Amino acid sequence: MENQRQGLHAQVLAALGPAITGGDYPPGSVLRTDELERRFEVSRTVVREAIRVLESMHLVQSRRRVGVTVLPTESWDMFDPQVITWRLQGADRGRQLRSLTILRSAVEPSAARLAAQHATPQECAELTERAMGMVATSRGQQLDGYLVHDIAFHRVVLRASRNEMFARLGDVVAAVLTGRTEHDVMFTDPDPAAVTLHVQVAEAVRTGDPDRAEQLTKEITVGAMAELDVLAP
Repeated sequence: MENQRQGLHAQVLAALGPAITGGDYPPGSVLRTDELERRFEVSRTVVREAIRVLESMHLVQSRRRVGVTVLPTESWDMFDPQVITWRLQGADRGRQLRSLTILRSAVEPSAARLAAQHATPQECAELTERAMGMVATSRGQQLDGYLVHDIAFHRVVLRASRNEMFARLGDVVAAVLTGRTEHDVMFTDPDPAAVTLHVQVAEAVRTGDPDRAEQLTKEITVGAMAELDVLAP
């Protein structure tokens, strides 16, 4: 019974989240719980659970005698990976990806510089392993396998920076990379130059070369933006 309720709750969220972030419900729109119950054919408990999740993301606000009001965009938790995922499902995907890639451009080069100064031997080994995994899956349309290594690579860099704020962005970067793959904002096979740059970043971190690690990571983010210009103009 509990699993069934969680499944229904997920279904309601999967419909309401993208609808709100996609603009189907503009800021100020009021959602009535009784209408949602009828629309989704679920209990009031299921609707309330879904609304609580949306409230935690600051997408909506519940008020007595008013209902559930959609909040302005500037109130949303833009760093929530689920909000990112939902926004990437909408028509404004290109602008969202650009915004997130600019964020990466500002953060990841600095994180790589710090990683070259603070990474442990274990983290260096993991970084090299993930870079080699990217090489191994970079041909033959293995984008799903490539994505696994790509996400793990960037998580290690952010974590190895020893900056807790950078490390918390691991889920954000993962959502961006996943969105690029799932919504075909990547070439059939990854850019060979980008793959090589990841290998070189791993080597720069391993050898403790912060200048090179930072510069190479900048080149990765510049390349990601260039891909967007081609695939999501």
